Amino acid sequence: MNDQPTQAAGSAQSQAPQFQIEKVYVKDLSLEVPNAPQVFTQVENPELEVQVRNQGGQFADGLYEVTVTVTVTAKTGDKTVFLAEVAQAGIFTLRGVPEPDLDPLLGIACPTILYPYAREAISDMVTRAGFPAVVLAPVSFEQIYMERARQQQAAAGPKIELAS
Repeated sequence: MNDQPTQAAGSAQSQAPQFQIEKVYVKDLSLEVPNAPQVFTQVENPELEVQVRNQGGQFADGLYEVTVTVTVTAKTGDKTVFLAEVAQAGIFTLRGVPEPDLDPLLGIACPTILYPYAREAISDMVTRAGFPAVVLAPVSFEQIYMERARQQQAAAGPKIELAS
């Protein structure tokens, strides 16, 4: 019997790109209601400001942590009604991924997986604080990634090639 085809198939599988979710977890969770209890007697609907940030990086061989941080600030006039923030994180296995594909996976695919968990955490936290549910709009991490890439290109300036 010949073991070569089996070994070749095994090595081909080990060379195939691997992407796997290892763990999804809340890294940080915070809620502040600085003007309680007076804030509960107001009838005005507060204005919401939503900020979404993401970051990621390798922390072990083939393992990457990506964090999506969502901050929701509700204000009525100059008074803060509440400030809710969640840092939703995940550990992902990325092996055999070509270098050009690594950054988009960390900047688009992983945050897209994590964002629904962050939305749920914010909504649950705000509701438990006694306020109406906050339903955050979907976010296009692809658009955020592309805008960040454009900004980095603009900051780098034009490339000058010298002919010899």
